[in-house]
Amino acid sequence: MLYTSTRDKSIRVTSSEAITRGISAEGGLFVPEQIPSLSKEDIERLSKLDYRGRAKEVLSLYLTDFTKEEIDSCVDGAYADGKFSSSETAPLVALSDGTQILELWRGPTCAFKDMALQLLPYLLTVSAGKTANGKQIVILVATSGDTGKAALEGFKDVPNTKIMVFYPSDGVSPMQKLQMATQEGGNVAVCAIEGNFDDAQSGVKKIFTDPAVAAKLAEKNMMFSSANSINWGRLVPQVVYYVSAYCDLIAKGVVRNGDSINVTVPTGNFGNILAAYYAKMMGVPIKTLICASNKNKVLTDFIETGVYDRRRDFYCTSSPSMDILISSNLERLLFLMSGMDDVKTAGWMKELSENGVYDIGSEMLGKIKALFCGGYCDEEETKSLIAEVFSRDNYLCDTHTAVGVKVYNNYKEATGDATPTVVASTASPYKFSKSVLEAVSPDENLNDEFDMVERLHEITGFECPEQLLSLRSKSVRFRECCKRDEMEEAMLKIML
Repeated sequence: MLYTSTRDKSIRVTSSEAITRGISAEGGLFVPEQIPSLSKEDIERLSKLDYRGRAKEVLSLYLTDFTKEEIDSCVDGAYADGKFSSSETAPLVALSDGTQILELWRGPTCAFKDMALQLLPYLLTVSAGKTANGKQIVILVATSGDTGKAALEGFKDVPNTKIMVFYPSDGVSPMQKLQMATQEGGNVAVCAIEGNFDDAQSGVKKIFTDPAVAAKLAEKNMMFSSANSINWGRLVPQVVYYVSAYCDLIAKGVVRNGDSINVTVPTGNFGNILAAYYAKMMGVPIKTLICASNKNKVLTDFIETGVYDRRRDFYCTSSPSMDILISSNLERLLFLMSGMDDVKTAGWMKELSENGVYDIGSEMLGKIKALFCGGYCDEEETKSLIAEVFSRDNYLCDTHTAVGVKVYNNYKEATGDATPTVVASTASPYKFSKSVLEAVSPDENLNDEFDMVERLHEITGFECPEQLLSLRSKSVRFRECCKRDEMEEAMLKIML
């Protein structure tokens, strides 16, 4: 299987090249030329395997220049016993109303990004061995909170790599910031920026596609790659957990093989829900993809109107990983649903960059609305949902998961659709202790992050992961902060 670019489909590269390069030279994103299929019999067989077994089978369909032994080694290393707090890796938990919560945060950094970023370093190491000719890989990451820590932890002390993470100084939770600022490892660097996530993401893309910067790296026998979901090696592991979730529903007797489900994803950069779309196109019988947004509802408006307009107020919310107005992975969906029309896709992205808005037209909008439903909820609705689910089910949602559950509840009420539904749960509630504590016990008056963690545990009995508790005693290593137009200078100073 070969990969092409969303902005130039004359490009054809192997999966190893796509993973190593991260992004195409002209700024497009790599996508497979075909989407492989899973038959009903394949799904039945996969339902009898564990998560690792399912991952190996799905990855082998996309990474055809990897040997079986290489895929086995990558998967076994990423999801080894003890790395995840659940033996199921990505367990399903049923709420009393039947909603299936897919817990994707059982990994070492307590966020769903671990599902891919524990695997990506292995995939990149193998890929670089095939394509990089001995160059040192420099990984740049823009994060709205969770990706940064997961990438830092995944690539910590990985040979022949360096990694630098940029995050918005006031756009992440205190726990997320502390996770990054205390990161261990000799090959890691972290820098805050004065701006929001979109500024960080745009800055990283600009550095990636600057020939002068690439030349400076080449002089040092170095090259760029990415750990953001613009990298196909980040996205393909996410396809696995939607395949696996359906298999688990079969194994648990919730559905019969062939029955439809819905999937709800709280999303900002559109990568997580795009992975569910790929699973659907492979043959997992997903009926509706419910895209859940917070107050930064650019995706909800797009799915309703076909107009993507980032020219709006940016809100810092209690679900900061979704505080995004430029959803990079939407580009991949537009490319696929336009019949792999690279000219149209490049044109829309050019309009977004230059004018801040584009309109896909009624025909494309109809295709999207046939598969996707968008919805959003505000801050008060998020808090109310956390309190409601805890009171009713003794289950504690983080703020992002709460957005997903609330939007799904709204969808169900509006449509009457009783199809079994999986809601992606993206982070431990303890990564957002202040907001979650305010939801379940509004009269608390605590300021220290770890006092809030302890109080939340006292009230709910919900276990706080040890890797978050241990941050209290760790020393801060990274305090740097730069302006958004100084990111390139900061990167060159630290990485070269």
